[in-house]
Amino acid sequence: MCRLLCVKNQKPFDIGDRLSYLADIARNSPEYQGHGWGCAYIVGGEWRVYHDIKPIWEDDLTRFGDTTLLLGHARSAFRDENIVVENNMPFSDDRYVFAFNGELRGVRISAEGRIGAEKVFNFVKRFDKGDMAAAMRKGMDVIVRRTRYVRAMNMIIADRENVYVGSLFNEQPEYFRLRALQSDGGFTVSSETVPEHGGWRVIPNDTVEHLR
Repeated sequence: MCRLLCVKNQKPFDIGDRLSYLADIARNSPEYQGHGWGCAYIVGGEWRVYHDIKPIWEDDLTRFGDTTLLLGHARSAFRDENIVVENNMPFSDDRYVFAFNGELRGVRISAEGRIGAEKVFNFVKRFDKGDMAAAMRKGMDVIVRRTRYVRAMNMIIADRENVYVGSLFNEQPEYFRLRALQSDGGFTVSSETVPEHGGWRVIPNDTVEHLR
């Protein structure tokens, strides 16, 4: 399944530098992560979103400049299907950006979306009454009840100030668990640790965290 990276810091950082971490993680993954990629990042207080159908490690990652909040996603398409750039994450609306990593088998939810991940995004937003962390918890609980088997369901939703991380998996913990690294003025969330930085912690299974 897909690989995720989210970085937030009070001081601007180079987007390409962080995306190179995601490219290395995707290129060296035991599952193919080359069905396109995308990122969303803040510039001037607004989201900009970029998608490309090529693998992230084949793209020019120096083009993006600086930001204080970045969400990146390298895609491994379910059953190698629906491989078009329109299905690349992060998905976005006027407020939120969203990235997903996982596999749901026999899921029965009614929501708009071209692929399952987009349906999950729109489904979770239905429960947002001003507390996205609570909405994610509620949405994930309902999806679990309406799904025959959840192999994994990891998601990151971010607005311009906040990052919400949900993690749930029932197999392959080393592959599916998310990790977080707190740093001076910010944090990183990643599908895998970045070797040159120590101090990573595991985001516990079946949890939702609100990171600022």
